[in-house]
Amino acid sequence: MIERVKTIAPAIVRQRNLTIDELKSLNLPLIFQGDLVIFEKSLNLRKLQTPIAIELQKILEAKEKGLVDYIIRSCLNERSSVIPYIFDNETMLKLARHFLRHCSGSNKSCMLYAVNVKRYAQWLGYSPDQIIQDVKPVGAVPDPIKVQNHCGFLNDYLAEIQDSGLKPNAVSNLIKAVKTFYRVNGVKKIELDEPLSRKVTYKDRAPKPEEIVTMLDMAPTRECFIITALATGGFREGTFAKLKYRHVKEDLEAGIIPIHVHVEAAITKGKYHDYDTFLNAEASYFLKLYMQERRLGTPGMPPEQITDDSPLIRNSHIANRVHGVTEKTIRLIVHNLAVKAKATQKLPDSWMYSVRTHSIRKFFKKLMQLAKVEPDIIEYMMGHTIDTYSDIQNFGTETLRQIYIAAAIMIRVNVKTNKIDQLKLILKSWGLNPEEILTKDALMRGNQTETSEQVETRQMSVLSLELKEAIKKEVLEK
Repeated sequence: MIERVKTIAPAIVRQRNLTIDELKSLNLPLIFQGDLVIFEKSLNLRKLQTPIAIELQKILEAKEKGLVDYIIRSCLNERSSVIPYIFDNETMLKLARHFLRHCSGSNKSCMLYAVNVKRYAQWLGYSPDQIIQDVKPVGAVPDPIKVQNHCGFLNDYLAEIQDSGLKPNAVSNLIKAVKTFYRVNGVKKIELDEPLSRKVTYKDRAPKPEEIVTMLDMAPTRECFIITALATGGFREGTFAKLKYRHVKEDLEAGIIPIHVHVEAAITKGKYHDYDTFLNAEASYFLKLYMQERRLGTPGMPPEQITDDSPLIRNSHIANRVHGVTEKTIRLIVHNLAVKAKATQKLPDSWMYSVRTHSIRKFFKKLMQLAKVEPDIIEYMMGHTIDTYSDIQNFGTETLRQIYIAAAIMIRVNVKTNKIDQLKLILKSWGLNPEEILTKDALMRGNQTETSEQVETRQMSVLSLELKEAIKKEVLEK
């Protein structure tokens, strides 16, 4: 009898690595020295305090050009020392690939999670690859007993970092990074015995208008624009740092106030969706002055030719090249001005302060809420994800502009009141809400383009009519 012998074909493996030419095509400050790749400068071409060296072969074995670019761009400026650690461990490459291919592609997430996982691995005393190999000693299926062991490690690690004095939010972020590391590498049941507490230990507050005014009185033009833009546009510092001149060019050059800013999804937190916001007259004024300064030049900075892709905020420490700023720079500018103006105080038993950069977003939200703007519109202008059925963007730019104008977003309140302000005060004394009236009128008129004079005339007419109706109603009731 003839028996058929079944042969098992070997598993196919993709052998192709990256090539040196592909690496050279990346716009990165790479230096090739034999079998090593050297980094001596950051992405901004600043000299690193400690140059880093990575084996060329390990970078080529990453196989994905986009992944290599993503890892280096995520870590080179702030945590360059973690780059060799990622390329030395296949499990860390998987973690980085997870953020690039399956999440938002946030550079900060890649860097922070890599740093946090490295901290855990050093505490445990093994490399990331050794940790995963211990849980999965044979093949790709985790050993249940080993999984329980590593759950114990995670609980022990939690106890140590809590005892070190870290705040609840920092502890939660460290644990979340470790759990994500295990999950991405095929170990999905590494959990704590009990859920963590996420109470807010040090809450910030929105600055008062007079505090922001004091900050502006002490600041040069560039810093004045930064403060007013954050306060009247509601930007996150990360998004604001990435804005280009093209974002404000059309309205700025046409003299339209407030200036419309369309923020594309690629520069938002999470990169989930685009949104629209505006810069009021105060921010527009400082923006004009700042752009004029850059075009004319200053004693420490040569004249600049502003193009569509010029950064909206230029790095003031580099004179021979045009570079933008990082969100860290924005935070430092706001913090230093707040401290100088005595608008913020250090919180007890903490390195944190009562007013931070994010607090200025709270100021914007507070003003919009006081003006009785619809909550979904406020959330939309702040770049938050809103209900699927609330299609705010479909209102159109001009309708949103009129809603913003009706909200009367201002930092410095004028002492002299014009006729519209006087009408608003009278309507309020009659128990009416003038901002809500103007917002409803803007929504009813839809996406119409109007000059500032036409807007004022329209608002006068609407408020006057409302006052007449209120008086008429009062007379009839008597």
